[in-house]
Amino acid sequence: MTTLQTEQHGAKAHSDGDWENRAPVQTRSDRFKSTNVADFPAITGREVNWKYTPVAELTALTGGELEAGASESVVSDVPGVEITSVPMDSEFVGRAGLPEDQAAANAWGQVGTAQRILLTSQDHQTVTIKRNALTKSPTAAHTIIEAAPQSDTVVILENTGDANLTETVEIVVGEGAQLKVVSIQEWNDDAIHVASHNATVGRDGNLQHIVVSLGGKIVRVNPSIHLDAQGANGEAYGAYFADAGQHLEHQVYMDHNAPHTRSRVAYKGALQGEGARAVWIGDVLIRRVASGTDSYEENRNLTLTEGTRADSIPNLEIETGDIEGAGHASTTGRFDEEHIFYLQSRGISEDEARKLVVRGFLFDVIQRIGNEQIEERLQTAIESELEQSVLA
Repeated sequence: MTTLQTEQHGAKAHSDGDWENRAPVQTRSDRFKSTNVADFPAITGREVNWKYTPVAELTALTGGELEAGASESVVSDVPGVEITSVPMDSEFVGRAGLPEDQAAANAWGQVGTAQRILLTSQDHQTVTIKRNALTKSPTAAHTIIEAAPQSDTVVILENTGDANLTETVEIVVGEGAQLKVVSIQEWNDDAIHVASHNATVGRDGNLQHIVVSLGGKIVRVNPSIHLDAQGANGEAYGAYFADAGQHLEHQVYMDHNAPHTRSRVAYKGALQGEGARAVWIGDVLIRRVASGTDSYEENRNLTLTEGTRADSIPNLEIETGDIEGAGHASTTGRFDEEHIFYLQSRGISEDEARKLVVRGFLFDVIQRIGNEQIEERLQTAIESELEQSVLA
């Protein structure tokens, strides 16, 4: 007679005791959450969500005293936008998820109030949120972006100037709403920015989340998108360009928590200069209830010079066999010499050909913003980066 083994292979207590409390988290959804920074153990740099991050340079944000920076945001005045300040114990706070790390919990506990931006227009609108008045003092912020049912809005977060910031951005997408959130990091060279973007998407709702990280010394933007109702669609796109000594990090979590949900994740990055570092971690969880899921994630990095490092880690967890499809891809490497040869055969110099490849590589993401003025500005910033480089 054959006995079916139901327990996980190797999941047995060891002789050192207390095995259950020492076992690592087995699935992404089980990661510890708390709004109290004291509930988290001290960061060692070996934790799964910190092991690629220069944590020694973030101690002021992960455990120090913080100023409140909510008043530093300027929101454009367009119809169908309501802006209020709500206390952190409000019913409007925490609907998209709770902190999963010390930086987010520290901001949550010290920010005092959250800026709530309610989007109600069913006519397509574009809303800009600009921050250019922060300082180098450790700062906390909390922003709630809520798209009412059937609304249709593009929200553009423009970050420039100085910053030493830890924040949470909550995104709540109502039933049938269409929302695009674009977060652009063009900070000064010595700025530090650590952000958790938590989103929940309602029935037949659609969220496009786009991150463009160009400026700043350390930038870590981690979007977590929860597809919590049938028919929800989540798309996460990113473009980044890391220079010498710059650390750009993005940890993406796509949580399929309802039937017939769909997701797409695509991040592209270029790196140049000694010590340029990019980190991308993509977690996709398809839960047992998420039958009919369609999901795909990819990350592609283009290394332009020697001395760069790109860490690319796609993770896919599937708890049901009843899905339409799921997959992931990751590549890191130099130029495709066939592309370079083709452009040279058309009379383009080798140096200019390589720059054209980089422009097209990143513009594939940038053009999804859908705002011609901003797209042109970002293209100009990338041109500036390329003019300063000697491509390998």
